[in-house]
Amino acid sequence: MPKRLFLENFGPVHALPVIHYRMEFAWLVRQAVHQVKPDCIAIELPAGIDLPFSRAVARLPQISAIRYPVEQSDKKDQAAWFLIEPSDPFAEAGRLAVDSGIPLNLIDADTSDYPIHRDSLPDSYAVQRIGLAAYYRAYQDSPGLPVPCHEDLIREQAMALRLQQLGKRYMRILLICGMFHLQRIKEEFFKPQTLPMLLPRKIEASLFNLHTDSCREILGEFPFLSAIYEHRRAPLPEEPDDGRSTLRKRFSAFELIQGGKKEIPEEQLLDNAILRAARHCGHEGAFPDRQRIQFRLFMESARHYRQETGEPVHHWQKRAFFRYVRNYAAVGGMLLPDLYQMLASARGCVDDNFAYAMHRLASRYPWQKENAEIPTIFLTPDDVWEGFRWIRFRPREQRKKGLSQFGFMKRRKEKRPGEWLDGFDDPSICSWPPEDIAIERYGEFLKKKGTILKAEEQARVEPFTTSLLDGIDIRETLRNLHENRVYVRETRRGRGDVGVVVVIFDEDHENRKFPHMTTWLGEHDQESDMAFYATPPEENIVGPGICRCEYGGFMLSYPPRRLDDVWSDQDYRYARSKSEVLLMAALDYTREKQVVYVAARPPRSIFRQMASRIGRSIIYIPIGSLSPVTLKKLRVMHILHGRGKREIATDYIW
Repeated sequence: MPKRLFLENFGPVHALPVIHYRMEFAWLVRQAVHQVKPDCIAIELPAGIDLPFSRAVARLPQISAIRYPVEQSDKKDQAAWFLIEPSDPFAEAGRLAVDSGIPLNLIDADTSDYPIHRDSLPDSYAVQRIGLAAYYRAYQDSPGLPVPCHEDLIREQAMALRLQQLGKRYMRILLICGMFHLQRIKEEFFKPQTLPMLLPRKIEASLFNLHTDSCREILGEFPFLSAIYEHRRAPLPEEPDDGRSTLRKRFSAFELIQGGKKEIPEEQLLDNAILRAARHCGHEGAFPDRQRIQFRLFMESARHYRQETGEPVHHWQKRAFFRYVRNYAAVGGMLLPDLYQMLASARGCVDDNFAYAMHRLASRYPWQKENAEIPTIFLTPDDVWEGFRWIRFRPREQRKKGLSQFGFMKRRKEKRPGEWLDGFDDPSICSWPPEDIAIERYGEFLKKKGTILKAEEQARVEPFTTSLLDGIDIRETLRNLHENRVYVRETRRGRGDVGVVVVIFDEDHENRKFPHMTTWLGEHDQESDMAFYATPPEENIVGPGICRCEYGGFMLSYPPRRLDDVWSDQDYRYARSKSEVLLMAALDYTREKQVVYVAARPPRSIFRQMASRIGRSIIYIPIGSLSPVTLKKLRVMHILHGRGKREIATDYIW
């Protein structure tokens, strides 16, 4: 790992070239102050805002906004805004100066008409890998650097003059300066300087407390990253313990007996996620790694997504996300993506609910609040930046229609602690008919899909001679276009139909997530027998005698009323997991030749040998090839204690 810190020395000045609003350069400021131990810190900011700037850095970690008037040729009496946030190198320099008692000097000149530069800057994350020296050389050699204008030269001469004046009083001066100006300031420092001819102008800078909602949109670094930087400036706190608190309101039987679940507020859960991420982004005192921070943002967002929806972010979704954001950033000439690119990728690779969970965590800044000492102001991105982008989320939630105000579409809540425990006096259990209909229809769909796949496996392709058979095979014809021949396809129907369907969402090898295993029989001729394993019903009670579960896997066997308890059957004791128990039972109970097996990975080869010995075959369907939206709906089930609960279940089931 190369040395990251680099200082340009001239005279008593130790200059640190930086880029505004970048976390890596804020941390380099801390290292520079520790290494140089300066007698004075000089910052490239207008001298007229020294008082509000000192007050603003003293308020950190609360974020402030400094407003000062500017005069442009096309816009008169416009206001410029400067945000004081923890991850800005100028704010960090001022903060260290105030905390350490080091004299602070703002040395820039205030020009009335300064144009906007469009610098083509390398990704600041490169400093983490190649160091500031190589980064600064690459910036200087960049062909896209703008040509300095007249106002730039005036500002650089003014800063060089003030550095000369400070050099008469201090032995070691630490200069925090933008890369665009540093080399010319160094050249001007060794020349005689006079005060630049500027029109007299009185700066009336104002200090404001930034509104909480504005922090979500206009900071130079997104709030989650700034919050982690703030935590890592000091000794890391202990990792928070959320217990079993989640963002989703869930109740277990034991919590109901004790008077209801003690929910932690959502803001506290988000703050705890930031603390956990700060602790897992590297050892204490290490250079903050932006890539690790973005990874922790993804993982904590996936954790909240699982709590809210009950669905995990699968490995293939995680892989697709990081591959997509890598390519997305590379298209824009960056090493790592920005927040907009991460949110757009999260929405495309997972769904809107996950993107919204990521945005909610990424835009959380724990310290910002209303302040009685200074006024609070709400700013939009249009007030501070140019060229911002918008993104919209459409998370799935209950629609608020007109009738909902009368309570027809609202789920009922517990009126008193323990009320829902009154409905468990019936020892019999049953399912909820709407969910039965949905899962039976999906079982029929999988049977048809399995039959089609089996037919495609046995299809025969041959060159056209005398018969078109079942039609022209376009793909094979194009593949052999050089032969000048047409290929036709013959579809052969597989022997036997599909009798049993097995769907595995999670194999749960450790038997922790889905310990509840049940076998129940169909109630009529249009319903299958089912064996399944799921989450414990007592951990999520949603109504009197109504429990919500999530399937880990299930088996559908038709015709009904034939299935014994597969979980206690000694014939299946050699199975390694619950998914293999279901597959062995499917081969055992099916009356047809085919068994459909849906899972993330195919079964072991021994099961295909076992099936062939008894005249059966297994049709494997990757679960990734099916609609994740449909699977997510099917995975939720409700267990009712007594058939009488079916009359009231609609009021408690969403």
